[in-house]
Amino acid sequence: MQITTVSEFRKDIKSYLDRVVKNVETLIINRGKDAGIVVMSLDEYNSLMATNHELSSRKNEKRLDSAIEKLKKGESSSKDLIED
Repeated sequence: MQITTVSEFRKDIKSYLDRVVKNVETLIINRGKDAGIVVMSLDEYNSLMATNHELSSRKNEKRLDSAIEKLKKGESSSKDLIED
């Protein structure tokens, strides 16, 4: 995670944005007095939204927890994908 001020961000916007995308980092732009802005790549945002959706219901959360436990216990299996 990077932290900068609005002034520093303005001086080198392109460089900051390139680093956010290239390094999959989150940038916090501090605006003072407990105010700030978070900048992240679209891929990172989409990942967060997918995780949020997967955990949006208790049923999904239980299903994911069960799958994780099976993986930890070595009770998983793999299958080949069907290709057209």
